[in-house]
Amino acid sequence: MLDPAKLKKILLDGSYVSPEDFEKAEKFSKLKNLTVIDYLLSEQLISKDLFGQAIAEDAGLPYADLNTNRPAREQVLKIPETIAKKNRLVLFAADKNELTITTDDLNKKKALAAAQAVFPKAKITIAYSLTEDIDDAFIHYQKSLDTRFARIIKSQGRIAPEILEEIFEDAILYRASDIHFEPQEKELVIRFRIDGVLQEAGRLNKDYYENITNRIKVQAHLRTDEHLAAQDGAIRYRRSDGRATDFRVSVIPTLDGEKIVMRILSEYVRGFSLTDIGLSSRDQELLWEAASKPFGMILVTGPTGSGKTTTLYALLKPLNRSTVNITTIEDPVEYKITGVNQIQVNQRTNLTFAKGLRSIVRQDPDIILVGEIRDEETAEIAVNASLTGHLLLSTFHANDAPTAIPRLLDMEIEPFLLASTLELVVAQRLVRKICEKCRYSYPANNKELFKEFPKVKDYFSGSKTTLYQGKGCSACNKTGYSGRVAIFEFVPITPAMEELILTNPSTKQIWDLARQEGAVSLFEDGLQKVKNGLTTLEELFRVATPPEFSVSSVPPQSSLRTSRAKKKK
Repeated sequence: MLDPAKLKKILLDGSYVSPEDFEKAEKFSKLKNLTVIDYLLSEQLISKDLFGQAIAEDAGLPYADLNTNRPAREQVLKIPETIAKKNRLVLFAADKNELTITTDDLNKKKALAAAQAVFPKAKITIAYSLTEDIDDAFIHYQKSLDTRFARIIKSQGRIAPEILEEIFEDAILYRASDIHFEPQEKELVIRFRIDGVLQEAGRLNKDYYENITNRIKVQAHLRTDEHLAAQDGAIRYRRSDGRATDFRVSVIPTLDGEKIVMRILSEYVRGFSLTDIGLSSRDQELLWEAASKPFGMILVTGPTGSGKTTTLYALLKPLNRSTVNITTIEDPVEYKITGVNQIQVNQRTNLTFAKGLRSIVRQDPDIILVGEIRDEETAEIAVNASLTGHLLLSTFHANDAPTAIPRLLDMEIEPFLLASTLELVVAQRLVRKICEKCRYSYPANNKELFKEFPKVKDYFSGSKTTLYQGKGCSACNKTGYSGRVAIFEFVPITPAMEELILTNPSTKQIWDLARQEGAVSLFEDGLQKVKNGLTTLEELFRVATPPEFSVSSVPPQSSLRTSRAKKKK
């Protein structure tokens, strides 16, 4: 890592960053205990690749963008693993006897000598790449978990700890969101959820599972003698490079033994901005307009695992200033944000969302983030907090944005209070992105397209449409997809919407008004991302469908409220 003085010289001499912006970054980094480059990247004052180019230019090396031009597995493996990892080398390009080998080590002579030892007859050019991109390329050296399990068992060492370490390291390396330990009759199956889809990672003889289960329980502070009840805990795993990763652990009994699911807590969302998560410029304006107000409530809705917390974290980043007091209450705290006061829900000490929120209001906050509004008490306190001069951000379980309003009214929130405090409701889902390495376009025949997807007929014109998909390559593990992006649905609370809320409206009434005011459905936002080549129609239909509201499909929320009111009387 470059020392701060050297970094400053590179960025200012090359006019990559203005002196004013760099001065702001230095002040902010001291205040928030962050690096200068973290600030510059988060504020989008410099891109990651431009930062790499600046370092490469100063070192007199060409820049190799491994993020966009990911090398194939066969290409990476041409340099033996021990030499590659010791000298930080990746084969970037090969043209007959001319090779470009990239490294994050600025000692050009050392890298060239190591590369020449592997390719003695080749003409070699040394380039520079960012450290995280070099690490991503080293994924190709990973052997299968089954192979490593066999080696660990053969060595007769500390089997359970070593097997768990291999599983954890792989899950983090492949950016999995969850690890599933699934006991079967004779085997244990390990699966990772990557980009929202479960993929088998390895299998192990079930004889070793009891020791693995006990080790997980001990690390998660759970009872090892309890096998018939569900248990929840947490583990902080210290990785081989010294960094810590938090896991949320859930253990539940099944017929074949205890199944364990471990959620990896948002290691990968730290650098996300509002643009990264898939928000269009129009949606960013709507979100920022609501977040710029001194008080009010912004709700992000969607099912579990749809990226709601990630969106709120991305919004908190630009709001996190030295002049603002931000306090959160979460279950769990997914990652620590420097400069933000974060509270972890703790059922054992009776620290619930509702009780924690009551205390937060007495802590002189400007902005409050509530991990989730789950019950009437939390909803009532949240509304009152936003009514008394606080900006409140929270998540809420609802299938779409318009459904959230009747559900809140059904939680006994007075319509006039909700109308005066709610600023914006956002619904979202996550779709897999087409792999940039193997993406290609093709002309789709619309007649055939409408046979397969009849509901898209109203959204396409002409006889042919240009669509995109991935061929499947080593970079995306032959799936054609790599990474995820969110699709959104926004319902701003306009004066007309406020008046409608006062009438206890149905979901259909809310959506009809939102449409008149220009709202775009989840499906339509996703369809635009299909046309832009970000995802596929198949993937879009996996998570969303065109809006089809009818009176019969809407729950009779108003009658439910009436019956509850009568019961109270």
